[in-house]
Amino acid sequence: MSEFLPKLLALQNFQANAQIRIETLGNFCVWRNHEKIDSKEWGRDKTIQLLQYLISNRQRNALHKEKIIDGLWEEWNDRDFKVALHGINKVLEPERASRMEAIYIIRQGVSYQIDLEKVWIDVEALEKYIIIGNEALTVDTTISKQAYKAALNLYKGSYLPNRIYEDWTSGEREKMQLLVLGTYITLAEIILKENPLESIRLAQNALAIDATWEDAYRIQMRAYIAKGNRPQAIKTYMKCEVILEEEYGIAPLPETKQLLKEIELIN
Repeated sequence: MSEFLPKLLALQNFQANAQIRIETLGNFCVWRNHEKIDSKEWGRDKTIQLLQYLISNRQRNALHKEKIIDGLWEEWNDRDFKVALHGINKVLEPERASRMEAIYIIRQGVSYQIDLEKVWIDVEALEKYIIIGNEALTVDTTISKQAYKAALNLYKGSYLPNRIYEDWTSGEREKMQLLVLGTYITLAEIILKENPLESIRLAQNALAIDATWEDAYRIQMRAYIAKGNRPQAIKTYMKCEVILEEEYGIAPLPETKQLLKEIELIN
């Protein structure tokens, strides 16, 4: 059995059985005990903002309360923070006794963080699937493909799209976009020989996120050649050239031009 299979299965099992699941890609929703939490349960929007801030900073050490407040709100006080935190804990653990410590939001003095061992979050899972895929890439492409596909299945759109103008979401949004773009291309490369049509589809998905992603055009060109469609491969290069000129005023990279030359030499 592959050494990477247990890691993959553990991730899938956590996703299926976690008591709290949070989706942030394309939309924001939280599942408690496999039931979707109604948005009305959250009450104030600032309660949701606090949870989303903790998600966006989940991979850091526990965040000091003052740092959280400074990062989120301009005119907030200690009481407001406590109300928002209480709101999160009440929604996630509606049956918790008042004097019991929260189990999903860990408190260390006046610092707080989400317990990633108990809360499943789509962006965290997506990143872990990609890590498994990357680690297995040179030794077990079957596992790599499974891991990459699992990651891409989680991507349903931009990170917290309703917070697109909030500075504290931009870093995570950009990271997720780059990870997903890279995964589309890597998976497309792995399966290019066995399934060029699927490689084309994956490349198109990447271009739907970023129309200037040049790797995706090269993948499509190679896939069309694999299908014997030389005119479409050349057409893809021309589209790449137009997009790059329109967006950035630049020409395609040397490797893209070289690929075009190779295609033009095909009889």
